[in-house]
Amino acid sequence: MGKLFDETNEKFTRYVVPTYAPGKMFVRGEGARLWDDDGVEYLDFASGISVCNLGHCNERVTRAITEQCRRLVHISNLYMNELMPRLAEKLVTASGIGDAQVFFANSGAEANEGMIKLARKYGNQTGRNTIISMDNSFHGRTLATLAATGRAKYRKGFEPDMPGFKQVPFNDFEALEKAVTPDVCAIMLEMVQGEGGIYPADVEYLKKVRALCDEKDILMLCDEVQCGMGRLGTRFAFQSFGIVPDAVSMAKAIANGLPMGGFMARKKFASLLVVGTHASTFGGTPLACAAALAVQEAFDKDGVLENTVTVGNYIMDKLSAFAGKYDFVQCVRGKGLMIGLVLDRPAGPLAGILMKKNLITLTAGETVLRLLPPLTITKADADIAIAKIGEALEEFAKEQK
Repeated sequence: MGKLFDETNEKFTRYVVPTYAPGKMFVRGEGARLWDDDGVEYLDFASGISVCNLGHCNERVTRAITEQCRRLVHISNLYMNELMPRLAEKLVTASGIGDAQVFFANSGAEANEGMIKLARKYGNQTGRNTIISMDNSFHGRTLATLAATGRAKYRKGFEPDMPGFKQVPFNDFEALEKAVTPDVCAIMLEMVQGEGGIYPADVEYLKKVRALCDEKDILMLCDEVQCGMGRLGTRFAFQSFGIVPDAVSMAKAIANGLPMGGFMARKKFASLLVVGTHASTFGGTPLACAAALAVQEAFDKDGVLENTVTVGNYIMDKLSAFAGKYDFVQCVRGKGLMIGLVLDRPAGPLAGILMKKNLITLTAGETVLRLLPPLTITKADADIAIAKIGEALEEFAKEQK
């Protein structure tokens, strides 16, 4: 690491709250590649934690941001901007939900908070305000989304938990059905659990959840903050499973790097949030909406979703060979380009070896190597990554002896 990192890290250590411990500094990105402050090139299979789904400095998005910066950046939601309703229309039309409306915010946690408030707004009309979420889930770092998160380690030190939430095992319909007491107003779940370890939902399970929600008049809430916006090979993650939720949250990749989030809900529910009941100062700014519209245009015109399915299947097929070669590699699971190489031991050291080989990866659920490459990744770059993973696994195996 160079002089620039050392100088920056000194200021970071002194002035920034230490919730992160970055060990590397990147100064430029293009497509699936990043360059650090020494000019060293890396292949990025993390995409900023599924944010830069179109790759770094995507031409469409960059052009839209540049042009919009010259016109108007922010005016607040006290005034109309032409791009917000255009983006909302595009999302609603593409979702297939039908008569729906969108609320825009800044982040995934805010998007999920909004869905939680919406569910309680609806349920409290009949005295119901409990939300069921899943074990192993992750919904955010605010107090409400922490309470919804099914991993106790994230809540440690921030007790007491906000009331009104309970968790059940994921993909276990019998446990879920038993948990639906008269005070329940919503069921909240991810189509693929990301932080929890890349666990896809079972299709038949989701169909039963949908039917249960209809029967009990409770909301089905889909958290697509990480698994949405094309990551599974469909624009919305729920479209990969053949169900339609009552509300869906989105963030991360919606604007390919600009902070943006939001939720979409059936108008029956969304219409309850009248003027003064919910707000976001920066939600749906002209700048963020311009970037998000460019992302949607890429989905329409650039074959992004098709590439996600093709290359995702290719990577998973190639990685599956490692499960037979190493006894500590249990399996490969995921969908589209949301892929987990599942180990029987902590995956952090393996990710560290890969970083030394200039391949950026993530971990999930402690024992899973998480791969979230840009949806524009080529098979050629996939082959480079697979070769590096093979080399790293060989080194990792020797270290385990």
